[in-house]
Amino acid sequence: MSQHARWRRLAGLGARFLTVGAVSTLIEIVVFNLLYLVAGVDVVTSKVVASLVALVNAYLGNREWTFRDRGGHTRTVEIVLFVVVNAVCTALGALIVWGGVIVASELLGREAGPFAVNLVNLGSIVVVVVVRFLLYHYVVFRGVRRPRAERVERLDAR
Repeated sequence: MSQHARWRRLAGLGARFLTVGAVSTLIEIVVFNLLYLVAGVDVVTSKVVASLVALVNAYLGNREWTFRDRGGHTRTVEIVLFVVVNAVCTALGALIVWGGVIVASELLGREAGPFAVNLVNLGSIVVVVVVRFLLYHYVVFRGVRRPRAERVERLDAR
């Protein structure tokens, strides 16, 4: 495969990943704000819960659309890797929100308000999206998925 074809394929993966991510991000932002602004839950807990809710959409969208032709792992290994990668990414996002709110509060000379908190949250999402794509592509959905008939034949041979 030529370098140009590889870049085109990667761009297609990226576009599908970003589409799934946009829907997941919308879910995450809505849940985050419902928890933080409406229910009065602290920012870190709101971030973690919102990320976990969006995770279900992200797995299904990425498994069945973005990386539908990729994935040399068994489904169980793939799900475990997906959960581990997302646990790391959720922790990274929460760490960025926690640190960013502290920095924003220091810069403002007062407790950061909802606008500043949401800016920090959006910044954390951008960082985590890049990390998540790389980990999905190179770790979770790594390799080419065998056609279903070939997978069934391998199982029958056992």
